[in-house]
Amino acid sequence: MSAEREAKVFDDEVREDAVLEKLGYQQELKRSFGLLGMIGFAFSIVTSWTALGGVLIVGVESGGPPVMIWSWIGISIVTLAVAYSMAEICSAYPVAGGQYSWVAVLAPPSVARGLSYVTGWFMLTGILAMGATNNFIGANFILGMANLSYPSYVIERWHTALLSYAIAIFAAIANIYGPHLLDKISRGMMIWNIVSFFIVIITILATNDHKQTPSFVFHDFQNFTGFGTGFTAILGLLQSAFGMCCYDAPAHMTEEMRNASREAPKAIIMSVYIGAVTGFIFLISICFCIGDINATAGSATGVPLIQIFFDSTNSVVGACFLASLISVIVLVCAMFLLAEGSRSLFAFARDHGLPFSHIFAKVEKKRQVPVYAILLALGVQMALNSIYFGTVTGFNTVISIATEGFYLSYAMPLLVRILARFSGHAKVLQGPYTLGKYGIVLNVVGFVFLLFASITFNFPTVNPVSEENMNYTSAAIGVIGLISAVTWITTGRKRFTGPETGITNINITEGLETIVADGRGSDGIAMEKADL
Repeated sequence: MSAEREAKVFDDEVREDAVLEKLGYQQELKRSFGLLGMIGFAFSIVTSWTALGGVLIVGVESGGPPVMIWSWIGISIVTLAVAYSMAEICSAYPVAGGQYSWVAVLAPPSVARGLSYVTGWFMLTGILAMGATNNFIGANFILGMANLSYPSYVIERWHTALLSYAIAIFAAIANIYGPHLLDKISRGMMIWNIVSFFIVIITILATNDHKQTPSFVFHDFQNFTGFGTGFTAILGLLQSAFGMCCYDAPAHMTEEMRNASREAPKAIIMSVYIGAVTGFIFLISICFCIGDINATAGSATGVPLIQIFFDSTNSVVGACFLASLISVIVLVCAMFLLAEGSRSLFAFARDHGLPFSHIFAKVEKKRQVPVYAILLALGVQMALNSIYFGTVTGFNTVISIATEGFYLSYAMPLLVRILARFSGHAKVLQGPYTLGKYGIVLNVVGFVFLLFASITFNFPTVNPVSEENMNYTSAAIGVIGLISAVTWITTGRKRFTGPETGITNINITEGLETIVADGRGSDGIAMEKADL
């Protein structure tokens, strides 16, 4: 590296460290991620095409391919409104706390700390539950390949749970002993993900000789739910919503990124664009290649996508090869989700939001990673995977609250940004990435979508509704909300701090702290000290 480039990197790191200090934190984690590595990190977590494959039958039974494909286009567009909104905030406040930290800074002072605390709980629920869900999906793919190769092998629930544990432990070991490799792995996974995508798509389209008709893919409405057409179409949106999630990952890794205020917003947005395009092509290809819906849904492999691979290639080896490509993505995604979850736990503990926060906020000096936060994330993921020992319905709820937790935590920063506009407490975002006058429009569009999706996640998916197929997401979210409210009243309001706020805006572009003497920003929007 030339002396000039070394000086630039040093200046960027000093500037980012100064921004973090203005928010009340010291730089403790090592900045090793560049832009390409973070895009690979984020896309490996979002990885829409594999996520859509994991919940394929939900879409097929709730409206069928037309709803899956056309809703994906709509969901991708409104998701961009959320992503652009979050990118702007992340550019101004590049801190590992992400959504809850943004709420603390941007909300009206009277409610900022309370809303931040609740947002933190929902955010952590979403990230940790999604990690457990990913471990479960990885275990299903591995066991599904075993069943396809040896049909006499019968998959038991305890097999899936134990293999989920193994995946989680693998992810924890990689995070503790190989944090310096995450950037390199992320860049490699960007290539692996894209190449695997093309291999899967080209293979199934080339080998499948019994493709569905264009009418089936783009027009014919399928309904296996027992509900009416309109309600079924709404349920069909759930697959798309699940497939477009987790794009906040770069926000939680900003304290390990070089030039985070510029590069993290790009990574957030690029992960959505790449996910939207690959997801769209994947859905069309899979819908043309799917065979009998009931046979696919009831596949002995437990993974309908593996059954589609086998039906298309008519080869066990071919199907297992395609499934193994996805399995590698899922295993690496487990590493990245644990990294994201542990950094979020570390940030929340640093702000005294957890029991025993002084332990989970510690950073191991040699490797510069929050080891105790990693172990806590591991423990929570394994506890959630343990639910599958007892009940399938219970673990299905874990899958639902993962997406619900993410969407609620996404909605809160947008909501407070909107409320601040009308309450006179809006702050001018001084980051290098700004939406200007279009910001409020995208905030509103994104928030309305997130609110709609968060309500829809609570609907039952099959009629008639019984205790076996009931959607218990609303009860689970209610419990989480209650816990956060009770802990806020008992301990949180006394101990929880959140980031530093005040009458200052951080001008990251210039690396300076701009203090506006009359308390107003450059666009005339009033800013007041957030007395948290």
